Amino acid sequence: MKRNRRISAVAALALAALVTGTGAGFAATPTPVAAPATATAPARAFQGVLPAPTGPYAAGEEIIHLTDTNRPDPWVPASGPRQLAVTMIYPAVPGTGTPAPYMTLAEAAGHIQKAKIPASFGITPQTLSGVTTHAFDGARPQRGKYPLVVLSPGFGDPRVVLTSLATELASHGYVVALVGPTHEDGGETLADGRTPPCAICDDLTLNMDTVTASRALDMSFVIDQLTHGNTAWRLAHLIDKHEIGMAGHSIGGSSAATTMIADPRVQAGVNLDGTFHPAPTPGQINRPFLMMDGADNLPTDSAGDWGKAWDALGGYKKWMAVTGANHASFTDVDLLEQQAGFPAPPLSPARGVEITREYVTAFFDQTLKGICSPLLDGPTPDNPEVLFQS
Repeated sequence: MKRNRRISAVAALALAALVTGTGAGFAATPTPVAAPATATAPARAFQGVLPAPTGPYAAGEEIIHLTDTNRPDPWVPASGPRQLAVTMIYPAVPGTGTPAPYMTLAEAAGHIQKAKIPASFGITPQTLSGVTTHAFDGARPQRGKYPLVVLSPGFGDPRVVLTSLATELASHGYVVALVGPTHEDGGETLADGRTPPCAICDDLTLNMDTVTASRALDMSFVIDQLTHGNTAWRLAHLIDKHEIGMAGHSIGGSSAATTMIADPRVQAGVNLDGTFHPAPTPGQINRPFLMMDGADNLPTDSAGDWGKAWDALGGYKKWMAVTGANHASFTDVDLLEQQAGFPAPPLSPARGVEITREYVTAFFDQTLKGICSPLLDGPTPDNPEVLFQS
Protein backbone atom coordinates (compact mmCIF):
# COMPACT_ATOMS: atom_id res chain seq x y z
CA MET A 1 0.00 0.00 0.00
CA LYS A 2 1.18 3.51 -0.74
CA ARG A 3 -1.27 5.53 1.27
CA ASN A 4 -0.58 7.65 4.36
CA ARG A 5 3.18 7.64 3.92
CA ARG A 6 4.50 9.50 6.94
CA ILE A 7 6.62 12.15 5.24
CA SER A 8 6.11 15.77 4.34
CA ALA A 9 4.85 16.24 0.79
CA VAL A 10 7.33 19.03 0.24
CA ALA A 11 9.95 16.71 1.67
CA ALA A 12 8.87 14.36 -1.07
CA LEU A 13 10.62 16.66 -3.49
CA ALA A 14 13.71 14.87 -2.28
CA LEU A 15 12.43 11.66 -0.75
CA ALA A 16 9.16 10.39 -2.22
CA ALA A 17 10.71 8.01 -4.70
CA LEU A 18 12.74 6.40 -1.93
CA VAL A 19 10.08 5.77 0.72
CA THR A 20 7.65 2.87 1.02
CA GLY A 21 4.82 2.51 3.50
CA THR A 22 2.63 -0.14 5.07
CA GLY A 23 -1.13 -0.52 5.04
CA ALA A 24 -1.26 0.77 8.60
CA GLY A 25 0.02 4.12 7.45
CA PHE A 26 3.60 3.77 8.71
CA ALA A 27 6.56 4.32 6.45
CA ALA A 28 10.12 3.18 6.55
CA THR A 29 12.58 5.74 7.87
CA PRO A 30 13.28 8.13 4.97
CA THR A 31 16.69 7.76 3.35
CA PRO A 32 18.15 11.18 2.47
CA VAL A 33 19.05 11.67 -1.15
CA ALA A 34 22.80 11.66 -1.59
CA ALA A 35 24.40 14.86 -2.76
CA PRO A 36 25.37 14.81 -6.45
CA ALA A 37 28.87 13.58 -7.19
CA THR A 38 29.69 16.95 -8.71
CA ALA A 39 29.09 18.88 -5.52
CA THR A 40 30.62 22.01 -6.98
CA ALA A 41 28.26 22.09 -9.94
CA PRO A 42 26.04 25.18 -10.10
CA ALA A 43 22.63 24.81 -8.47
CA ARG A 44 19.70 23.99 -10.69
CA ALA A 45 17.22 26.86 -11.07
CA PHE A 46 14.03 25.48 -9.54
CA GLN A 47 10.98 27.34 -10.75
CA GLY A 48 7.74 25.73 -9.66
CA VAL A 49 4.58 26.44 -11.60
CA LEU A 50 1.17 24.92 -10.85
CA PRO A 51 -1.44 24.52 -13.59
CA ALA A 52 -3.84 27.38 -14.13
CA PRO A 53 -7.48 26.76 -13.13
CA THR A 54 -9.89 26.05 -15.97
CA GLY A 55 -13.15 27.58 -14.72
CA PRO A 56 -14.70 30.94 -15.61
CA TYR A 57 -13.63 32.65 -12.38
CA ALA A 58 -10.25 33.68 -11.07
CA ALA A 59 -9.10 32.32 -7.71
CA GLY A 60 -8.85 34.84 -4.90
CA GLU A 61 -6.89 33.98 -1.77
CA GLU A 62 -6.83 35.11 1.83
CA ILE A 63 -5.17 33.46 4.83
CA ILE A 64 -7.05 33.50 8.12
CA HIS A 65 -6.03 32.27 11.57
CA LEU A 66 -8.49 30.58 13.88
CA THR A 67 -8.14 29.62 17.55
CA ASP A 68 -10.38 27.08 19.24
CA THR A 69 -10.40 28.41 22.79
CA ASN A 70 -12.45 25.41 23.95
CA ARG A 71 -9.85 22.84 22.91
CA PRO A 72 -6.17 22.50 23.84
CA ASP A 73 -3.79 21.51 21.08
CA PRO A 74 -4.00 17.70 20.95
CA TRP A 75 -0.31 17.17 20.18
CA VAL A 76 1.36 19.94 22.19
CA PRO A 77 -1.04 20.85 25.02
CA ALA A 78 1.55 23.21 26.52
CA SER A 79 1.19 25.43 23.46
CA GLY A 80 -2.33 26.39 24.53
CA PRO A 81 -5.58 26.34 22.54
CA ARG A 82 -5.66 24.71 19.13
CA GLN A 83 -4.52 27.20 16.47
CA LEU A 84 -5.12 26.71 12.76
CA ALA A 85 -3.90 28.50 9.65
CA VAL A 86 -6.53 28.33 6.91
CA THR A 87 -6.14 29.44 3.31
CA MET A 88 -9.45 30.64 1.90
CA ILE A 89 -9.66 30.43 -1.89
CA TYR A 90 -12.77 31.85 -3.52
CA PRO A 91 -14.32 32.80 -6.88
CA ALA A 92 -12.83 36.14 -7.87
CA VAL A 93 -12.95 38.72 -10.62
CA PRO A 94 -10.16 38.11 -13.16
CA GLY A 95 -7.44 40.74 -13.25
CA THR A 96 -7.77 41.77 -9.62
CA GLY A 97 -5.41 41.15 -6.70
CA THR A 98 -1.71 40.28 -6.62
CA PRO A 99 -0.07 36.85 -7.06
CA ALA A 100 -0.24 34.83 -3.84
CA PRO A 101 2.84 32.96 -2.58
CA TYR A 102 2.71 29.17 -2.32
CA MET A 103 3.68 29.28 1.34
CA THR A 104 5.47 31.54 3.81
CA LEU A 105 9.26 31.69 3.87
CA ALA A 106 9.24 30.11 7.32
CA GLU A 107 7.04 27.24 6.12
CA ALA A 108 9.28 26.68 3.12
CA ALA A 109 12.44 26.77 5.24
CA GLY A 110 10.92 24.26 7.67
CA HIS A 111 10.10 21.80 4.92
CA ILE A 112 13.47 22.13 3.22
CA GLN A 113 15.22 21.52 6.53
CA LYS A 114 13.03 18.54 7.35
CA ALA A 115 13.63 17.03 3.91
CA LYS A 116 17.39 17.73 3.85
CA ILE A 117 17.08 18.72 0.20
CA PRO A 118 20.55 19.24 -1.36
CA ALA A 119 21.21 22.82 -2.42
CA SER A 120 22.06 21.59 -5.93
CA PHE A 121 18.35 21.25 -6.70
CA GLY A 122 17.90 25.01 -6.36
CA ILE A 123 15.07 24.64 -3.87
CA THR A 124 15.41 27.52 -1.42
CA PRO A 125 12.81 29.11 0.84
CA GLN A 126 12.48 31.83 -1.77
CA THR A 127 11.99 29.51 -4.76
CA LEU A 128 9.65 27.18 -2.89
CA SER A 129 7.48 29.92 -1.42
CA GLY A 130 7.44 31.59 -4.84
CA VAL A 131 5.86 28.68 -6.72
CA THR A 132 3.29 30.14 -9.12
CA THR A 133 -0.16 29.27 -7.73
CA HIS A 134 -2.59 31.20 -9.99
CA ALA A 135 -4.27 32.47 -6.83
CA PHE A 136 -4.43 36.19 -6.08
CA ASP A 137 -4.25 37.95 -2.74
CA GLY A 138 -6.94 40.56 -2.23
CA ALA A 139 -8.78 39.71 -5.44
CA ARG A 140 -12.27 41.14 -5.71
CA PRO A 141 -14.83 38.41 -5.02
CA GLN A 142 -17.55 37.44 -7.45
CA ARG A 143 -21.07 38.19 -6.30
CA GLY A 144 -23.28 35.38 -5.06
CA LYS A 145 -23.16 32.42 -2.71
CA TYR A 146 -21.12 29.30 -3.30
CA PRO A 147 -20.79 25.83 -1.74
CA LEU A 148 -17.99 25.43 0.80
CA VAL A 149 -15.39 22.67 0.36
CA VAL A 150 -12.89 22.04 3.14
CA LEU A 151 -9.62 20.32 2.20
CA SER A 152 -7.27 18.30 4.41
CA PRO A 153 -3.77 17.16 3.36
CA GLY A 154 -1.92 13.92 4.05
CA PHE A 155 -0.06 13.12 7.25
CA GLY A 156 3.16 15.12 7.33
CA ASP A 157 1.98 17.24 4.40
CA PRO A 158 1.34 21.00 4.50
CA ARG A 159 -2.01 22.30 3.37
CA VAL A 160 -0.47 23.92 0.29
CA VAL A 161 0.00 20.61 -1.55
CA LEU A 162 -3.72 20.76 -2.43
CA THR A 163 -3.48 24.25 -3.93
CA SER A 164 -4.01 23.10 -7.53
CA LEU A 165 -7.25 21.40 -6.54
CA ALA A 166 -8.35 24.38 -4.45
CA THR A 167 -7.83 26.94 -7.22
CA GLU A 168 -9.65 24.71 -9.69
CA LEU A 169 -12.66 24.38 -7.42
CA ALA A 170 -12.74 28.13 -6.78
CA SER A 171 -12.63 28.84 -10.50
CA HIS A 172 -15.76 26.70 -10.90
CA GLY A 173 -17.71 28.44 -8.17
CA TYR A 174 -16.69 27.03 -4.78
CA VAL A 175 -15.32 28.64 -1.65
CA VAL A 176 -12.46 26.44 -0.48
CA ALA A 177 -10.88 26.23 2.97
CA LEU A 178 -7.39 24.66 2.99
CA VAL A 179 -6.89 23.74 6.64
CA GLY A 180 -3.33 23.46 7.95
CA PRO A 181 -2.65 20.48 10.26
CA THR A 182 -0.74 22.25 13.04
CA HIS A 183 2.06 20.14 14.58
CA GLU A 184 1.42 17.45 11.94
CA ASP A 185 3.83 18.64 9.24
CA GLY A 186 7.03 20.61 8.76
CA GLY A 187 5.35 23.85 9.79
CA GLU A 188 2.27 26.01 9.41
CA THR A 189 2.73 29.71 10.19
CA LEU A 190 0.27 30.71 12.91
CA ALA A 191 -1.26 34.02 13.93
CA ASP A 192 1.47 34.73 16.45
CA GLY A 193 4.16 34.32 13.79
CA ARG A 194 5.40 30.94 15.01
CA THR A 195 5.89 28.11 12.52
CA PRO A 196 6.05 25.07 14.82
CA PRO A 197 7.60 21.86 13.47
CA CYS A 198 5.93 18.48 13.43
CA ALA A 199 5.41 17.10 16.92
CA ILE A 200 4.18 13.64 15.97
CA CYS A 201 5.74 12.73 12.61
CA ASP A 202 8.36 10.47 14.18
CA ASP A 203 6.04 8.83 16.70
CA LEU A 204 5.83 5.27 15.44
CA THR A 205 3.43 4.36 18.26
CA LEU A 206 0.85 6.88 17.10
CA ASN A 207 -2.61 5.46 16.50
CA MET A 208 -3.75 7.05 13.25
CA ASP A 209 -7.38 6.84 14.39
CA THR A 210 -6.52 9.62 16.84
CA VAL A 211 -5.28 11.75 13.95
CA THR A 212 -8.50 11.41 11.95
CA ALA A 213 -10.54 12.09 15.09
CA SER A 214 -8.54 15.26 15.69
CA ARG A 215 -8.87 16.33 12.06
CA ALA A 216 -12.64 15.88 12.31
CA LEU A 217 -12.71 18.27 15.29
CA ASP A 218 -10.55 20.74 13.32
CA MET A 219 -12.88 20.61 10.31
CA SER A 220 -16.06 21.01 12.30
CA PHE A 221 -14.53 23.97 14.15
CA VAL A 222 -13.55 25.62 10.87
CA ILE A 223 -17.04 25.07 9.48
CA ASP A 224 -18.50 26.58 12.65
CA GLN A 225 -16.33 29.66 12.31
CA LEU A 226 -17.13 30.16 8.64
CA THR A 227 -20.88 29.67 8.87
CA HIS A 228 -21.84 31.27 12.22
CA GLY A 229 -21.90 34.95 11.41
CA ASN A 230 -19.27 36.77 9.39
CA THR A 231 -16.65 37.45 12.05
CA ALA A 232 -14.03 34.77 11.28
CA TRP A 233 -13.58 35.79 7.64
CA ARG A 234 -14.54 39.03 6.01
CA LEU A 235 -15.90 37.24 2.92
CA ALA A 236 -17.93 34.60 4.77
CA HIS A 237 -21.06 35.99 3.14
CA LEU A 238 -19.95 34.17 -0.02
CA ILE A 239 -20.58 30.78 1.60
CA ASP A 240 -23.80 28.83 1.15
CA LYS A 241 -23.79 27.16 4.56
CA HIS A 242 -26.33 24.58 3.39
CA GLU A 243 -23.96 23.11 0.78
CA ILE A 244 -20.73 21.80 2.34
CA GLY A 245 -18.32 19.16 1.12
CA MET A 246 -14.94 17.84 2.20
CA ALA A 247 -12.04 16.28 0.33
CA GLY A 248 -8.66 15.10 1.51
CA HIS A 249 -5.55 13.24 0.48
CA SER A 250 -4.15 10.25 2.37
CA ILE A 251 -4.98 10.66 6.07
CA GLY A 252 -6.91 13.77 5.02
CA GLY A 253 -9.10 11.58 2.81
CA SER A 254 -9.71 9.22 5.69
CA SER A 255 -10.57 12.28 7.78
CA ALA A 256 -13.25 13.21 5.26
CA ALA A 257 -15.08 10.03 6.23
CA THR A 258 -14.48 10.59 9.95
CA THR A 259 -15.75 14.16 9.65
CA MET A 260 -18.87 13.10 7.78
CA ILE A 261 -19.68 10.55 10.48
CA ALA A 262 -19.36 13.21 13.19
CA ASP A 263 -20.79 16.22 11.35
CA PRO A 264 -24.01 15.89 9.32
CA ARG A 265 -23.43 19.31 7.78
CA VAL A 266 -20.84 17.77 5.44
CA GLN A 267 -23.01 16.51 2.63
CA ALA A 268 -20.39 14.94 0.34
CA GLY A 269 -16.89 13.58 0.84
CA VAL A 270 -13.83 12.59 -1.17
CA ASN A 271 -10.96 10.29 -0.18
CA LEU A 272 -7.90 10.60 -2.42
CA ASP A 273 -5.74 7.50 -1.85
CA GLY A 274 -6.07 7.39 1.93
CA THR A 275 -6.22 4.32 4.14
CA PHE A 276 -9.37 4.53 6.25
CA HIS A 277 -8.65 5.03 9.96
CA PRO A 278 -11.07 3.46 10.74
CA ALA A 279 -13.22 2.23 7.86
CA PRO A 280 -16.84 3.37 8.18
CA THR A 281 -19.42 0.76 9.14
CA PRO A 282 -22.88 0.33 7.59
CA GLY A 283 -25.24 3.16 8.43
CA GLN A 284 -22.54 5.69 9.34
CA ILE A 285 -22.31 7.43 5.95
CA ASN A 286 -25.44 7.60 3.81
CA ARG A 287 -24.38 10.69 1.89
CA PRO A 288 -22.39 10.90 -1.38
CA PHE A 289 -18.79 9.71 -1.22
CA LEU A 290 -16.02 9.46 -3.83
CA MET A 291 -12.97 7.20 -3.50
CA MET A 292 -10.03 7.59 -5.88
CA ASP A 293 -6.73 5.72 -5.78
CA GLY A 294 -4.11 4.04 -7.97
CA ALA A 295 -5.20 1.13 -10.14
CA ASP A 296 -2.44 -1.14 -8.80
CA ASN A 297 -4.08 -0.97 -5.35
CA LEU A 298 -7.36 -2.50 -6.50
CA PRO A 299 -6.83 -6.20 -5.66
CA THR A 300 -5.63 -5.41 -2.14
CA ASP A 301 -8.08 -2.58 -1.62
CA SER A 302 -11.06 -4.72 -2.59
CA ALA A 303 -10.28 -7.10 0.25
CA GLY A 304 -9.03 -4.47 2.69
CA ASP A 305 -10.17 -1.24 4.25
CA TRP A 306 -11.35 0.27 0.97
CA GLY A 307 -13.47 -2.76 0.20
CA LYS A 308 -15.01 -2.58 3.67
CA ALA A 309 -15.66 1.13 3.29
CA TRP A 310 -17.16 0.66 -0.16
CA ASP A 311 -19.57 -1.99 1.10
CA ALA A 312 -20.53 0.16 4.10
CA LEU A 313 -21.30 3.35 2.18
CA GLY A 314 -25.05 3.78 1.90
CA GLY A 315 -25.48 6.81 -0.37
CA TYR A 316 -24.40 7.75 -3.88
CA LYS A 317 -20.86 6.46 -4.24
CA LYS A 318 -18.08 6.21 -6.80
CA TRP A 319 -14.76 4.37 -6.68
CA MET A 320 -12.23 5.25 -9.37
CA ALA A 321 -8.73 3.86 -9.82
CA VAL A 322 -6.17 5.72 -11.90
CA THR A 323 -3.70 3.65 -13.91
CA GLY A 324 -0.07 4.61 -13.26
CA ALA A 325 -0.87 6.88 -10.30
CA ASN A 326 1.27 6.86 -7.19
CA HIS A 327 0.38 8.22 -3.78
CA ALA A 328 1.32 11.81 -4.61
CA SER A 329 -0.35 11.91 -8.04
CA PHE A 330 -3.46 13.47 -6.50
CA THR A 331 -1.54 16.49 -5.12
CA ASP A 332 0.90 19.12 -6.37
CA VAL A 333 3.87 17.02 -5.25
CA ASP A 334 4.65 14.94 -8.34
CA LEU A 335 4.54 18.02 -10.54
CA LEU A 336 6.93 19.95 -8.29
CA GLU A 337 9.22 16.92 -8.07
CA GLN A 338 9.40 16.76 -11.84
CA GLN A 339 10.13 20.48 -12.09
CA ALA A 340 12.91 20.03 -9.53
CA GLY A 341 14.55 17.39 -11.69
CA PHE A 342 13.31 14.13 -10.21
CA PRO A 343 12.06 11.27 -12.42
CA ALA A 344 8.34 11.27 -13.05
CA PRO A 345 6.09 8.35 -12.03
CA PRO A 346 4.33 6.26 -14.70
CA LEU A 347 1.41 8.69 -14.77
CA SER A 348 2.43 12.13 -16.00
CA PRO A 349 2.35 14.53 -13.02
CA ALA A 350 0.40 17.07 -15.03
CA ARG A 351 -2.08 14.37 -15.98
CA GLY A 352 -2.46 13.29 -12.36
CA VAL A 353 -3.41 16.81 -11.33
CA GLU A 354 -5.74 17.18 -14.31
CA ILE A 355 -7.61 13.95 -13.56
CA THR A 356 -7.92 14.76 -9.87
CA ARG A 357 -9.27 18.24 -10.50
CA GLU A 358 -11.68 17.12 -13.23
CA TYR A 359 -13.30 14.28 -11.29
CA VAL A 360 -13.41 15.96 -7.89
CA THR A 361 -15.01 19.05 -9.42
CA ALA A 362 -17.53 16.93 -11.32
CA PHE A 363 -18.39 15.04 -8.12
CA PHE A 364 -19.04 18.20 -6.12
CA ASP A 365 -20.92 19.75 -9.05
CA GLN A 366 -23.28 16.78 -9.01
CA THR A 367 -23.65 16.37 -5.25
CA LEU A 368 -23.60 19.98 -4.03
CA LYS A 369 -24.92 21.86 -7.06
CA GLY A 370 -27.17 19.27 -8.68
CA ILE A 371 -25.32 19.53 -12.00
CA CYS A 372 -25.25 16.03 -13.48
CA SER A 373 -21.91 15.04 -14.98
CA PRO A 374 -21.65 12.17 -17.49
CA LEU A 375 -17.98 11.99 -16.49
CA LEU A 376 -19.06 10.11 -13.36
CA ASP A 377 -21.10 7.49 -15.22
CA GLY A 378 -18.18 5.34 -16.30
CA PRO A 379 -15.02 5.16 -18.44
CA THR A 380 -14.58 7.76 -21.14
CA PRO A 381 -12.30 7.85 -24.21
CA ASP A 382 -10.73 11.10 -23.00
CA ASN A 383 -9.73 9.53 -19.69
CA PRO A 384 -8.56 5.99 -20.44
CA GLU A 385 -6.48 5.90 -17.24
CA VAL A 386 -9.56 6.10 -15.02
CA LEU A 387 -11.12 2.75 -14.14
CA PHE A 388 -14.42 2.36 -12.32
CA GLN A 389 -14.98 -0.15 -9.54
CA SER A 390 -18.49 -1.58 -9.62
